[in-house]
This record gives sequence, structure tokens and C-alpha cells, in this order.
Amino acid sequence: MNAHMSSDPMSPDPLSSGPDQPTRTPDPRRWKILGFVGVAQLMLILDVTVVAIALPHIGADLGLSREALTWVVSGYTLAFGGLLLLGGRAADLFGARRLILLGLLLFAGASLLAGLAANGPMLLGGRVAQGLAAAILSPAALSLVVTLFDGEERNKALGIWSSLGGSGAALGVLLGGLLTAGPGWPWVFFVNVPVGVILFLALRGQLPQQPPAPARGRLDLLGAALVTAATGTLTYALVRAGDKGWATVATTAFVLAAAALYALFALRQRRARSPLMDVRLLIRRPVATGTVLILVATALMIMVFFLGTFSLQDHRGHGALATGLLFLPVALATMVGAMAAGRVIGRTGPRALGTAGLLIAAAGMTAAALWEPTAALVAGISVAAAGTGVVFVVASATALGQIAPHEAGLASGILSTFHEFGASLGAAVVSSIAAASITGTDGEGFSRGFVAGAVAAGAAAVLTVVLTPGKPRSA
Repeated sequence: MNAHMSSDPMSPDPLSSGPDQPTRTPDPRRWKILGFVGVAQLMLILDVTVVAIALPHIGADLGLSREALTWVVSGYTLAFGGLLLLGGRAADLFGARRLILLGLLLFAGASLLAGLAANGPMLLGGRVAQGLAAAILSPAALSLVVTLFDGEERNKALGIWSSLGGSGAALGVLLGGLLTAGPGWPWVFFVNVPVGVILFLALRGQLPQQPPAPARGRLDLLGAALVTAATGTLTYALVRAGDKGWATVATTAFVLAAAALYALFALRQRRARSPLMDVRLLIRRPVATGTVLILVATALMIMVFFLGTFSLQDHRGHGALATGLLFLPVALATMVGAMAAGRVIGRTGPRALGTAGLLIAAAGMTAAALWEPTAALVAGISVAAAGTGVVFVVASATALGQIAPHEAGLASGILSTFHEFGASLGAAVVSSIAAASITGTDGEGFSRGFVAGAVAAGAAAVLTVVLTPGKPRSA
């Protein structure tokens, strides 16, 4: 597997397809396929945030606490992220086509289960099943995109992919508002059923047939269990800290347990015959940088949506429909930021663009924390969303720009894993920081949450200057 890797694991050029990669005849259906799998990815990203606006209504109908509502978000992203490496490895072994079609059917079925939920455990079970299906579908779809496109076309395709994913998070809140105010919160899940079936029928005739992998390996189920347990334990510690305290013995014990599980996962990857990931991929500077950026950007995005929806509904008294409509500029700003970044990253390089995106996000979250009027809040989170949209593109292009086709599933799985873990951790942290505001006992918690996001974005901007490769030299 490693014989085809770049000879320089710390190569600073994330924006080319690499001199060692052979020229392939482009598939004439590649842009149409990109459109279909882009819609599938949009559906998966929508489901991270489409429930955010419905959370107050779900909590009232099913009698769920703040911690339980946080797990409605984190249960999906945790299963999604925890099993993505397994999904990426499966895409390399069994082919993207099979996994994309299987994932679509499973996601439609899990969405039906979540929509029919009559209690908290049934809803959480549906959300975890959605996460499992998404872990099968998402890395396979992204690996297909990386495989179908080369060179500058790959940068453009990744820009489109990132703009769909980034804007999908904001559009999820808009759609959630429309559905919650209309037919009711179960429809935020039911809507996935016909979409999933239609995509399955369309892609079954479009996706190219793939030859079997040259060497069959095994799926590292133990490794997947360890990394999922580690992140689940850390998420639980962060959610619990909102009520029990950040400096308690129990919180510290859960954090240490998570660290131990991560260490066991790393050890397992070094010793397993067929590991989930080749840890040497993370030694490459572009891949390492991209994973850190995607983690931060997704955590910031979830913080914006979690805080924004509760603040607009519970603190400012807006209904679900009005809140959804107020998130329309947030969706547009995310899309504009991502698409603009996709167009200019080849000229600016990832370091300058990533730093700028994080500073823009910090400025927007600072504005949302400082000013009380609804218009100021919406303007602030829109600016923050535009900045995170930029960072999503920089992260994808940096991490995947130099990946060989046979590594596409694995690298896509790694990147998507950090994306979902960022969502889980972002929801957990902001839920704990703003716990009193979410439960209606303290109006200042939302401002504290936005300040925490601004500080995190500023710190990440400094880290980006240090870690991210600069603009590649002209030939």
C-alpha cells in the first residue's frame, strides 16, 4: 500500500495531484456523478443541523433533558465519526460503488426509524443508525470524487463538495424550521426517505463498475470500537461538565479514560495486520494540517448553529419558522465563503486563506457575543459562517490534494472522521458552556458560548500560520 505514497511525507504542496500519479482518461460522467453524490453528502450534512432547530420541540414532546438533547446531535455525529475510518477502509477494499448504494438504503431506513420515535431511546437509536449509514456512504462518496478528478479539476470538485457540505449545515437549520413549523419535527427525518431512494435509483445506473481490490484485507473492528469509545467517553465528559463542573474528579477521570482509549487505538493501529489507517498518513504535513482545520471548522460551525437556534427561539422568542428563515443568510454566507475559497486557493495558498477564514470566523462570533439585537446576532453568525466555509475548503484541499487514487478512501475517511468528531465535541462543549441559558435560568450563557468560539478560532488561526503549507512555488 505504501509503495505508491509520495516520496516526501512532509511535502508542502497540497494543491496538485502529484508527479507520481499517472494520467488517466477522465470519465465523461464525472460531473453528473459529482452532482448526485454531492446531494447525498448534502443530505448527510443536513442531518447534523436539521435537528438543531427542532430540539426544543423534540424535548417538549418526548420529555428530554438538556443532556439527552445534546446526544440527539452527538449520537449521530459520534457514530458517523467513530466508524468513518472503518467506512474509508471498506471503500478501498470493496469499492466505492457498493458502499454508496448500501449507505443510501441504510440511511433512508434509519431516518424512517428516527421519525417514528415515540421516546428518547428510540430516537437515539435511529440517530445512531443514521450515523452508521453515513459512515458507510460519506467516505465512499468522497473517495469516488478524488478518484474521478485530477489536477485543477480535482481542486474545483473539492471546492464544490466543500461548498455543499458547508452550506448544507446552514440549510439544515432553514429546512428544520420549515418542517418543524409545518408538518412537525418527525418530518426532519422522514424527508430523507424519498431522497435516499431516488438517489439510490439514479446512482445505480451512473456509478462506474469497479474491479476488485488487488489485495483483500480485513476490517479492523476492534480499532473502530476503540476510537468510537474514546470519542464517546470524551463527549460524555464534556456534556456532563455543564451540570457537574469542569474541574471535578469524575470529569477528569472520564477525560483520562478517553486519552487511554485513544492511546490503545494508536497502539492497535501499529500492531494490527490490517489497520484502519496507516498512521504515516498523519505524518504528512498536508494531511495533518487538513485534519486539524476540519476539526476546528466543524466545531465552530456546530457552536454557531447550536447557540443560534436556542438563542433565537428560547431567549428571543422567535418561532421555528422565523428562526429557520433567519438562518437563510447564514446558509448563503457559508456557500459564498466556500465557493470563493475554491476559486482563489490556487493563487493564495492554503496558509493565508485558512488564517483569514479563521480570523473572519472569530470576528463574527465576537460580534454575536457583544450585541443583543437579533439583526446583530444574525449578521455576526453569518460572518462566522462565511469564515468557516473558507476553512472547510482549505482543509479538504490541503489534506486530499496530493492523495493517490488507491489511498482516497482511507484519506477521505480520516478527514471525515475529524469532521464528525469536531461536531460531537463542538456540541458537547457549547452545550456545557451555555447550559444555564439552554435550560432558561441564565441569559448570559449564549454570550459566553460565542466568546469561547471566538477564542478557539483565534487560537486556531495562530496554529494555522505555523502548521499550514504555504503557496506552492510556480514551475
